[in-house]
Amino acid sequence: MAKCEICEKEVVFLNQVSHSHRRSARTFKPNLRTVKAVVNGTSKKMTVCSRCLRSGKVERA
Repeated sequence: MAKCEICEKEVVFLNQVSHSHRRSARTFKPNLRTVKAVVNGTSKKMTVCSRCLRSGKVERA
């Protein structure tokens, strides 16, 4: 599955519990973007979550 190449954030599977306490499967997916980033002086396509983009962990090309 897809994951952020910076912080390793990926899909999480949890149970969604209703008011009557019935459980059903639920997935939480990270907000991933494919961006061109500068890595070691060259531009490279990376899959990065929006939190890493906002916090400045990735320098865009």
